[in-house]
Amino acid sequence: MCGITGWISFDRDLRSAQETVDAMTETMSCRGPDDRGTWVKGPAALGHRRLAIIDLAGGRQPMTARRADGSEVVLVYSGEAYNFTELRAELTSRGHRFTTDSDTEVVLRGYLEWGEAVAERLNGMAAFAIWDDKAQRLVMVRDRMGIKPFYYYPTSDGVLFGSEPKAILANPLAERKVGVAGLRELFAFIKTPGHAVWEGMHEVEPGTVVTVDRNGLRTHVYWALRTRPHPHDKDTSIAHVRTLLDDIVRRQLVADVPRCTLLSGGLDSSAMTALAARQLGEVGETVRSFAVDFVGRTENFVADDLRATPDTPYVHDVARLAGTDHQDIVLDSTALADPEVRAKVIRARDIPVGLGDMDSSLYLLFKEIRKHSTVALSGESADEVFGGYKQFFDEEARRADTFPWLVRHAQDFGDDNSIMTARTAGALDLDSYVQDGYDAAVKDVERLDGESDFEFRMRKICYLHLTRFVRILLDRKDRASMAVGLEVRVPFCDHRLVEYVYNTPWSLKSFDGREKSLLREATADVLPRSVYDRVKSPYPSTQDPEYAVALQRQAKDLLSRPSHAVFEIVDRDWLRRAAEHDSPQITQASRHGLERTLDLALWLDMYSPTIMLP
Repeated sequence: MCGITGWISFDRDLRSAQETVDAMTETMSCRGPDDRGTWVKGPAALGHRRLAIIDLAGGRQPMTARRADGSEVVLVYSGEAYNFTELRAELTSRGHRFTTDSDTEVVLRGYLEWGEAVAERLNGMAAFAIWDDKAQRLVMVRDRMGIKPFYYYPTSDGVLFGSEPKAILANPLAERKVGVAGLRELFAFIKTPGHAVWEGMHEVEPGTVVTVDRNGLRTHVYWALRTRPHPHDKDTSIAHVRTLLDDIVRRQLVADVPRCTLLSGGLDSSAMTALAARQLGEVGETVRSFAVDFVGRTENFVADDLRATPDTPYVHDVARLAGTDHQDIVLDSTALADPEVRAKVIRARDIPVGLGDMDSSLYLLFKEIRKHSTVALSGESADEVFGGYKQFFDEEARRADTFPWLVRHAQDFGDDNSIMTARTAGALDLDSYVQDGYDAAVKDVERLDGESDFEFRMRKICYLHLTRFVRILLDRKDRASMAVGLEVRVPFCDHRLVEYVYNTPWSLKSFDGREKSLLREATADVLPRSVYDRVKSPYPSTQDPEYAVALQRQAKDLLSRPSHAVFEIVDRDWLRRAAEHDSPQITQASRHGLERTLDLALWLDMYSPTIMLP
């Protein structure tokens, strides 16, 4: 796991721009604290920061291979190829000779053998760029599910690229502008494929190869969710899911550094932790597990519409049954509301995402885990794969011709339109933006011959979660973890599992009338009964009223700066009312609005973007 960046400029020799290349590379230092390297020749410059996971002594990057004719192929790579052992054996049988034990060299030599089609052979998470000196071509590849971030910025004579926007923004050619489309993406709570918020910047889309040469830029989609008939009955489906999970977890436990699991006490992380504990136990090892908690949360927990139970009792049930070496990371409101923590979260994301304490706590959790482990396995994405959210069972959300998670979003978190100035709300027209995004997304959903209207609607809901919603959470997870040099792996994003479960009829996914029926039954033998019976509970959020008090205090400080650029976006009168509201009775919507406003203000201070509103 690493940070990559680069610059291709066909009209100049970039050896004279080493200082800029170094600056771009250094923005990735958090993603790769163990090593750094750059490679510059003619029109190509590549930079790399390394987090050493496999083959600690080898695997340095940029990594170069030389063809028989003397031409060079150079790779910068971020991610893990979980099937690198098999690929290495195949490449060796084809005559390739390896000088390291790293998966990086397998990818590099895979390109020499198969060209850009190497992407189709990888099982894992990856964002990598290859400069082919002979072809004078850059090849950029992103994994199928978009687990690893990857951005690019076309220029007049080439392209800039990086794991994160900050690497690109370190180059003077990249302008720090955000237009109406970028602001819409910030506020709409959808993830438009290819959109990067910053004007002129794009994402390499998941499952896509982007090539750049003197003739311009081209894209090729090598993987997408496709509709196929499901071949199995219920019992066979359950058994196949378990077979896949056993193989996936076994592969993702491979590392030459300390590993652990993220344990929330929900079905997803509990199943993954229990499987990991069983597999490591077979070789005499004990898995470490970590959970986030808040001071006084379990003792003073109050159930609400989203969360019926606190996590900690279930976490401890799993830890006892699985025999993990467990630790609770307990956070207080002072840390969650700390502006310095908020700044680190925004710096990690390059945008103000507005998830407040759920972002701060995730960052602080990862920061603490990094003291003990370098790799963590997460239960992220199981809800999208298996159908775990309330909206999968909400009739109103099922029938709505919009993104299902937005149907009750305003009710649960507040309406961002309400905090905006009238000018901003009018310019953004979020309702139309969301509707256009939904219409574009569902056009890509293929209907199975003979599929009922209900099954097709549920297929569309699953598709939207797997191609739009999950990407929000994967980006959040990656940025928060890599900001502290922690690699978080997501077993439930293995493309084999995603393809199989996506094409399983909803009647099988929910055969007992509950969420994630397939996953529950596939792992029932390793789960405590309490977790088996538990209803889905989202990632926790603090209920301490002191957190809201701290937000209001910071909002009042912001109001004392009436000329701040945030008031071009946020309505000052709304912020004043929210800041002066009686703190113990502050609504979730107002709290979310305060978090959103404070994030925006800090982002404007840190990045000084030019906001282009009509």
